[in-house]
Formats: sequence, structure tokens, C-alpha cells
Amino acid sequence: MINILNKINNSVRDKRALITGITGQDGSYLAEFLISRGYQVHGIIRRTSIFNTDRIDHIYQDPHQSDPPLYLYYGDLTDGTGLRRILQRVEPDEVYNLAAQSHVKVSFEQPEYTADTVAMGTLRLLEALRDYMETCGKEVRMYQAASSEMFGASPPPQNESTPFYPRSPYAVSKVAAYWYAKNYREAYGMYVASGILFNHESPRRGETFVTRKISRAATRIKMGLQDRLYLGNLEAKRDWGFAGDYVRAMWLMLQQDNPEDFVIATGEAYSVREFLEECFSYLDLSWQDYVSIDQRYFRPSEVNYLRGDASRARENLGWSPQVNFKELVKMMVEHDLNLARQEKILQDAGHRSGIRGIANG
Repeated sequence: MINILNKINNSVRDKRALITGITGQDGSYLAEFLISRGYQVHGIIRRTSIFNTDRIDHIYQDPHQSDPPLYLYYGDLTDGTGLRRILQRVEPDEVYNLAAQSHVKVSFEQPEYTADTVAMGTLRLLEALRDYMETCGKEVRMYQAASSEMFGASPPPQNESTPFYPRSPYAVSKVAAYWYAKNYREAYGMYVASGILFNHESPRRGETFVTRKISRAATRIKMGLQDRLYLGNLEAKRDWGFAGDYVRAMWLMLQQDNPEDFVIATGEAYSVREFLEECFSYLDLSWQDYVSIDQRYFRPSEVNYLRGDASRARENLGWSPQVNFKELVKMMVEHDLNLARQEKILQDAGHRSGIRGIANG
């Protein structure tokens, strides 16, 4: 493993990487990771009326300073023309496509938007990248963010040979994006590799995702800031890893001689109920005293059990997870407990505004 990394590290100096979805959980960890390895990182962000760069503010420098490590551009996967302009301006060596409408439950409420950003957005980027490479004669390697949700109802453990059985508009869109990526690899000889990542969490996870919803609520309950937590299906089992580990796998996939698709997972699965128990018990609380079930949080079609087999990633990439389940929960709870304490101080001082839960830690 050390020899593999030494060989790779010698070849990445002065590389340029373009990241879509850089303001998300994965994008922020990936940007940090690439900058630490000498990359010049360029990110695409969507224009909004409020700042949405919380997760990367700690690595962003004023562009007027000499040689900043991070550059940002307004763009969107729904705008193919804009993507072409950004590719021409950045001239990247690697492209990481992480942008998406990634909330499974929301995809049932916004299926067309989800398909437009996740499936068609990937197609727009692939086509823009193909045109760019044909024009400039330069090979650009692309990572495509696939998802364990594509497996859906297929029984565990799921690996690269497991058939897809998507159970949500998000998962269907990810399957389409996966096949677009594979088709462009085979039809045009493009270096496109898809990472089929199982659930990966962190203190930077959005607060509407169940793990972060639980860690935030548990710590706010501990500090007397919240009374109840409302959840849906507690029996769903997921293979939960740490996002910081998983971005390393993304990078490794683009350092191979030939593009391949890999499952990235811990190989262990825990239910939402077990995640609840771990969070609340860490705070010396009993979750049964505070949690209520709300039918609105159930999906129209559920995915009951996802557990990945990342044997090929271990053998071919030298990748394995470094953070286990208990360490992940502890990391999230300790971070959110600190946020809750800050919020409590503000509340006791008469301030009404809460603390936003986005972290750069």
C-alpha cells in the first residue's frame, strides 16, 4: 500500500482537479484531500441568495492572493453550455462529479428535478468533457459518484456484480448516470470510473439526512434545547462509513492505469435503531424517551438492507476504511454537542438565532 501511494504521490504534483458539488459533504473533504497532495482545486458552485460555502470557507483564500489553492465558479449541471466554458477555463486533469439532488425522500417529491440533475446532469458533463478532449487533444480522467441506493432491493452483501434494483427516483437516476458513464467509457475510450459508495457520514453531513438529524437532535435534547425527535423507518439497515475515508477511494480510482468501477463500503451494517442507541447512550440518554415515529418520513418504497462488499477495492486500490461505526458516531456526537453548547449560551443570553450545523471539522 505504501509503495502504491508513493508512486502515485510523485505523479500528482501541479495537477488540476475540477469538482462539481464542492460545497457538499464529500466535495469539501475531497477538496481538502487534493489540496494536501499539491493539487490546484477548482470547484463549481450554484448561485444562491445566501452563502452556501460553509464547508469550504476554511480552505478558501481571496483570489487576489498569489497562487490560491482553490478557485470557485458559478455553474450547474443543468447548464451544459456553462459546463463547457468552465472546462475550457480550468483545463483540468481530473474531474470529480459529486453534484446531485442527493436526498432520497425528496426525490419522490421532485422526481423530474432529480432526474434532470442526477441523470441528465451527468450526461451533460460527459458530453461537455468529450467535446473538450476532442478539441484540445488532452486526456481528462473523470470520477462519477454512483450510489449503493442503485442496488435497492437486491439482497446483501452487494458488490460490483450485484444487479441493480432501484427503489426511488434518486436511485433510478443514479443507475442511468452509471450507465451513461460506462457507455462513454466504452464508446469513446474515455477514462471514466464510477464509485458505488455506500452511506458515508460525518459532522459535515446535511441535517436532513437521518444520521445527522439524530446526532443533532440528541445533543440538543441533552442541552435542553429540544424535546422530541421524529423519525420514520427505524429498521432500515445501512453500511455507514466516514466520508473522509471515502474521498480517498475516489482519488485512488483515478490513479489506476485503466478505469474501473468499485464498490466502497465498510462491510458492516447497522439499523437506524442501532444508530439511535449509540448516539443517545453516548450522552447517557434513553432514546425511547424522546423519539416518536412519524409516517411522513417513510418512503413510498423502502430499501431495507444495504451492506457492501469492497473486496475488489481492497485488493486493487489498497483501500480500506479507517474509521469504524462507534468512532463515527462519537465524532458526530462530540461535534454536535459542541454546537448545542454554543446554541445554549446564545439562547441563555437572549439571542433567538440558532447555530447552523454545517461543520468544517
